Amino acid sequence: MPFDLPLDQLRRYAPTVAEPVDFDGFWRATLAEAAARPVLLDVRPHHTGLRLVDSFDVTFAGFGGDPVRAWYTRPAGAATPLPAVIEYVGYGRGRGLPHERLTWPVAGYAHLLMDSRGQSGLYGVGDTPDPHGAAGGPSPATWGILDPYDYHYRRLITDAVRAVDAVRALPGVDATRVVAAGNSQGGGLALAVAGLVGDLAAVLTTAPFLCHVQRAIELTDAVPYGEIARYLAVHREAEAAVRHTLSYVDGVTFARRATAPAHFGIGLRDNVCPPSTGFAAYNQYGAASGLPAPPVRELHTYPFNGHEGGEALHTRRQLDWLDRICPPATARR
Repeated sequence: MPFDLPLDQLRRYAPTVAEPVDFDGFWRATLAEAAARPVLLDVRPHHTGLRLVDSFDVTFAGFGGDPVRAWYTRPAGAATPLPAVIEYVGYGRGRGLPHERLTWPVAGYAHLLMDSRGQSGLYGVGDTPDPHGAAGGPSPATWGILDPYDYHYRRLITDAVRAVDAVRALPGVDATRVVAAGNSQGGGLALAVAGLVGDLAAVLTTAPFLCHVQRAIELTDAVPYGEIARYLAVHREAEAAVRHTLSYVDGVTFARRATAPAHFGIGLRDNVCPPSTGFAAYNQYGAASGLPAPPVRELHTYPFNGHEGGEALHTRRQLDWLDRICPPATARR
């Protein structure tokens, strides 16, 4: 049932989210260190048994040069470079198998599906470990949470940015037209990339995780935010350190810096990523971009849906919107 602010208040909800004074410097240094390494480590064809798409098993260098796995899939025999959609997966999911996610290549886009380091096995299979240990809790949302330099999401967001570099280096991609897309955790990663990469063609984000985190951990006990709350229920003395760490990965702060056109989707009964947290990002999207006018943005709400949002209807709306903002060239064999 609805538990957050009513829709008329959500439409105006633009809270001040605390930004660390070194936020921009923190991310510049983190990404510069990652960018000092060659990005593509391995690209090899992968047989799927599907004749209308070509798939490749990609490994690229993410945070710390760690190998990150991804599936690269494109319409078979496409004659021209295609715009690319990079898709980031939800919490606890891995990249799975390439035939599981075919919407974007079937629509005529090149598609890179990034694995989430260390998160394989909760909801889907992955192939990318997270070899960096640090003090914190037992789940990805709490790994290294006592220090922003150790936090799991510093590494995962860096991987997500490096995925942009990787897809631009792949054959058959129009490097000037790259889209960041995702749902839940993936939606949060797409917003982070939007704030850190200044020349994206578009952003697709639904039910974004990691937005207005300080409110979210007080509002819901659902996973993943509930894992942070449960950690603090035991480690009571760690609250200040945890809140400080979370301020470096807040999607609202990234969204304020974004310049690309954006498409949002939010279920108004979502108790996993509460609606007010997504509206906080949407209402401030591009506010600190330096652009003379806010970026193009569109939001669809689903009053009777939770974290699943609009599902297939919303995907249809994404396809229509992206076809206007960043249409694919006609793929020919």
